[in-house]
Amino acid sequence: MKAIAVSPEKKEVEIINQPEPNIATPTEVKLRMLEAGVCGTDKEICAFEYGTPPSGSSQLVIGHESLGEVVEIGAKVSRVKIGDLVVPMVRRPCPHDHCMACRSARQDFCFTGDFKERGIKEAHGFMAQFVVDDQLYMNPVPQELREVAVLVEPLTIAEKGLAQVWQVQQRLPWGCPITPGKAAAHCHRALVLGAGPVGLLGAMALVNYDFDTYVYSREPAPNPKSILLESIGAKYISAEALSPAMLPEHMGNIDLVYEATGASSLSFEMMKHLGTNGIFIFTGVPGRKGPLEIDTDLMMRNLVLKNQVVFGTVNAGRDSFEASIRDVGTFQKRWPDALRSLITGRFPMENYSDLLLGRSTGIKNVIILN
Repeated sequence: MKAIAVSPEKKEVEIINQPEPNIATPTEVKLRMLEAGVCGTDKEICAFEYGTPPSGSSQLVIGHESLGEVVEIGAKVSRVKIGDLVVPMVRRPCPHDHCMACRSARQDFCFTGDFKERGIKEAHGFMAQFVVDDQLYMNPVPQELREVAVLVEPLTIAEKGLAQVWQVQQRLPWGCPITPGKAAAHCHRALVLGAGPVGLLGAMALVNYDFDTYVYSREPAPNPKSILLESIGAKYISAEALSPAMLPEHMGNIDLVYEATGASSLSFEMMKHLGTNGIFIFTGVPGRKGPLEIDTDLMMRNLVLKNQVVFGTVNAGRDSFEASIRDVGTFQKRWPDALRSLITGRFPMENYSDLLLGRSTGIKNVIILN
């Protein structure tokens, strides 16, 4: 079978031929991989910033945003059946008995750091024509989501972050008055930093939960992303029009910041303007650059006196995948055109170089694997 792989030692990215995997245990599932989304992580791995091959291999098959179809199941598989569409989870647990998170199937909170991540760290990914994995990591997707299901994995970032927001805010009287027909957060304002795929999907999730949602990005409006956001009820703010310091006056108290840029300078500048009782969620992983000058006194004063919370979120557990599948279905009903427009194009494997190494345009590009 064909797969797209990196060879870190040789600094090569290429289509390779691998033996087609076979089921080896009664709980394993074989997938015919249909699609894989291309994201910033894939590009960074292809630029050899990180990415670790499995033990004993010089190559790493990349890809973690994916959609597959079940073509074979082991004798004890009960979670999926042949013909099901599946989005597989990415992270696999560490081997240590003392890691409570991994032993509880919550490897997204692994204590030891010895987890594996398919397509990223010590495990082959999903940019291959076939994959075999345990049923534990399979998330069935309704057939009616076939066209947009490749967006499920990137949406799990927002789903995991929002699940933690609800838990964190139980510490104070943060809830909105009950209003018929309104969701959980209709009296709160959220700001998304960045209008890439993670930011746009995060904005959809926030609007769906009835936050008054703003997205802050560099490009002047109008542009295709600002038009998309307006179509779902979010508001677009260009960095050319307003500086971070001007946003509270424009928006009011900023209750939630959802960072989706990986730009640390912008993020820490924006943290100065987070509102009282606010939460700041980091999702990006910036590359190593020079040191930043930060007003730590102001940051510490705000965190204490304004009851603020800052946390990071990475990868996702089963609950976030299930929430993402549910909400992609909701988005499809509420905003079918906007959701479809997040996928800029679908391309054959042979186009991997332009998509992974070039300056590909659009929002989310997808590689067709079969």
